[in-house]
Amino acid sequence: MNDMPPALAEMLRPKVERLGYLGEFFQCAANQPDALMSFMKLTDGLKEALPDNVTEIVALTVSNRMSNVYERRQHERLSLKFGFGEQWLRDVLSLGESSGSMKPEERLVQQLVLAVLKTNGHDAGGELDRVVEAIGAKQAIAVLLLIGRYITHALLVNTLKLAPPVPSPLEQL
Repeated sequence: MNDMPPALAEMLRPKVERLGYLGEFFQCAANQPDALMSFMKLTDGLKEALPDNVTEIVALTVSNRMSNVYERRQHERLSLKFGFGEQWLRDVLSLGESSGSMKPEERLVQQLVLAVLKTNGHDAGGELDRVVEAIGAKQAIAVLLLIGRYITHALLVNTLKLAPPVPSPLEQL
């Protein structure tokens, strides 16, 4: 972090202190400090716009579907820390195969994420309409932006072949 511009290091400091390490994603992305700061502001703004459960559903669904183990493991840990529980987490990670512990609006959000990923955003209007009806237009737009955020992360991590910095908590349960 000492090699980063001071504004970026200060922005990342709380995250690094919470995690106990500076992840490779931030080390690599810090080569574009202004872009990384904008990325982090986008992330923070969308997390403020959405409840934690919706944010985690988007993060887990995109990261699992795009084989971004780096991010998936981070959000598995965060979901358990938020108290969502192991069964809820496993249901989200099943990508629609099991939804016993997910609320109806959570299932709708996940269906939208999966439709967007499957069709590259084409032909996801029905799923979007149902999410708008369930959680409102403002949150639905935040979900769409958050999908893009996690796709961007997955593309970078997968291309750079970054190894997950932590084990899956599900493997430890």
